[in-house]
Amino acid sequence: MAHSTTLALVVLMALSFSAASATTVNKSCITGSAGAAVSIGYGGARASAGAGVSLGADVYRTTCPRAEEIVRAAVGRAVAADPRMAASLLRLHFHDCFVNGCDGSVLLDDKPFFIGEKTAVPNANSLRGFEVIDAIKEELERECPETVSCADLLAIAARDSVVVSGGPSWEVEVGRKDSRTASLQGANINLPAPTSGVATLVQRFRNVGLSAKDMVSLSGAHTIGKARCTSFSARLSGVGVSSGASKDQTFLQSLQQLCTASAGSALAHLDLATPATFDNQYYINLLSGDGLLPSDQALASSSAVAGADQDLVASLVATYAFDASVFFQDFAESMLRMGRLAPSVGTSGEVRRNCRVVNSSS
Repeated sequence: MAHSTTLALVVLMALSFSAASATTVNKSCITGSAGAAVSIGYGGARASAGAGVSLGADVYRTTCPRAEEIVRAAVGRAVAADPRMAASLLRLHFHDCFVNGCDGSVLLDDKPFFIGEKTAVPNANSLRGFEVIDAIKEELERECPETVSCADLLAIAARDSVVVSGGPSWEVEVGRKDSRTASLQGANINLPAPTSGVATLVQRFRNVGLSAKDMVSLSGAHTIGKARCTSFSARLSGVGVSSGASKDQTFLQSLQQLCTASAGSALAHLDLATPATFDNQYYINLLSGDGLLPSDQALASSSAVAGADQDLVASLVATYAFDASVFFQDFAESMLRMGRLAPSVGTSGEVRRNCRVVNSSS
């Protein structure tokens, strides 16, 4: 009876939200199928990413026509060898864009008198895939030296990681420059923690110019990948679940056993049902109480958020659980919006030859 009531509520919320937002969604060139092109009305025009940066889909068509082909093939090989790599490459782009915009700063190594972002709390012993990016960059430099930026490489690789995992495709806007600096402090402050509640998550996204809707749709990236026990230990004590929510005790007990047996070092799938497939199962899991990270499960327990944000977060989770095509549409739109986050006006950049160091140090 409880399951039937919950399902009925999900359907009603999903239908209500879909009807309310139907006039704002442009599906003229979008499909929800794996690898199919997604358009949000971009139509070949150029988009501003701030700091004097002009982005477009055609930037490399004459200067490096095989750029996307090279990235796509390399991502495919990397994910075939290690399925977890798809989530890792997608996460690199996210962690790059949230700190002073999408400028490749997350890739810079620490040097004497220079501290990068890799040792920030959200990144240390967590981010991976740097060697894959290195290998792709080397191939791009052989094909067209000093042409494709590391920031653009991350954006293209993120899209291709989604596609190879069964998710949607979209035209990546390119034309970014690579930064000559990084911000350890920015990484520690801007990136949401896995224990964040909905109010904190919404605010972190708004701080960089993204919306609550972007937060919910981009959280769906957790439909692939893994997390270490230390990232979700608070979940085992019920963090992220409102007092009135029913918890899947079998799920939580299995996590407890996994983490206890490994002394907290084990990895768990963010989505136990379809761990290597980019789909909407993440949201279905949330409605069942099976979100892994406290920040994930909090999306389905958003009573702490007042007013419109509470209604929007709850409605989106229900809608995405009910209709994967709506999730794919919104995810692609949010990825494009995130990809337009740029350094401050007046910040100069370059196209690094080696993504780990600025050119003057290469």
